[in-house]
Amino acid sequence: MRRKSIKLIVSFSLVLIAACDEPETVVTDIVHPDGSVTRKIEMKNMENKFDISNIQVPFDSTWIVKDSLEINNEGDTTWVKRAEKLFKNIDEINRDYQADSGSNKEAERKAEFKKKFKWFNTRYRFAEIIDKTLSSGYPVAEFLNQEELKWFYSPENVTHDKLIGPDSIKFKAFNDTVSKKCDRWIFHCLFSEWITSFVSLTNGKADIDLTLESLKKRENDFVRIAEANDKEFDSLWTNGIILKEFIGEADARKFKAEADSAANLATHQVTIDFHNYYVKVVMPGRLTGTNGFIDSTGTILWPVKAEYFLTQPYEMWAESKTPNIWTRIVSGVFILFVIAGIIFKAIKK
Repeated sequence: MRRKSIKLIVSFSLVLIAACDEPETVVTDIVHPDGSVTRKIEMKNMENKFDISNIQVPFDSTWIVKDSLEINNEGDTTWVKRAEKLFKNIDEINRDYQADSGSNKEAERKAEFKKKFKWFNTRYRFAEIIDKTLSSGYPVAEFLNQEELKWFYSPENVTHDKLIGPDSIKFKAFNDTVSKKCDRWIFHCLFSEWITSFVSLTNGKADIDLTLESLKKRENDFVRIAEANDKEFDSLWTNGIILKEFIGEADARKFKAEADSAANLATHQVTIDFHNYYVKVVMPGRLTGTNGFIDSTGTILWPVKAEYFLTQPYEMWAESKTPNIWTRIVSGVFILFVIAGIIFKAIKK
């Protein structure tokens, strides 16, 4: 969905970002009624390479680890690292996130757990939240309608099945539409972030034509220029031609260094990536609500992609409840006592 966007972003920053060393990662949180969490991680890689700098979730020697080598029917080998650890509470998980030194260390992540006693039931809420990475972007909902948003947030296996199913032609056309809209959304987010950084770097040096307000009014022009010159964007930006079209020849020469720095700052924020990353949650009791997907085993599932938390926090939440048997017994006894009292008074009369 980000093929053209990523190409343009890489050209814009003049930096190649590679995520191929990051293992495919599934994080499963088993939430217990007391607020403790058993966290399981399954990481798969084509090589026996699980360097800390490439691992996508906080992980250290305190985990119980099991390594294995799996071979499929075609003879392809996959190295698998499975790890498990019991966290006494949410604070321990969040401390690990704060100390993360892996490939996603720049993403601000936290977990939340809430427990409420409601007499007949105890209710639980667990959430994993990734903070937004851009300060000057736009919500994706401004570019996609509700049906397109549902497709945008769907796991790849769900969209893949539709793309190869009986209605594949319809879904391929729909997917192309969503992709084009997402490209335009990311372009706008990237250039909005660039404008903010550029204005900050030129503060006090530029005239009224380069204020935040004046440049934001021309953001659509910048997007059109970028889209029209997608294939040559790298060389056109390096030669200052794109910048000249946007802010004029004199300012393009004067502020080329600031423009390049702003481009690198903006792209650095956009290119934070999660590579084949999924979160699963098992809640105590009966599930009552979630914004995730339910897989074939009944486990709640969320795909995690950088687009999801680009301009707004990405919250993966689930709620459940367990019955309070003792309160029901007490309530039943109390009701029987009241009824008995009423009957006793009626007999006395």
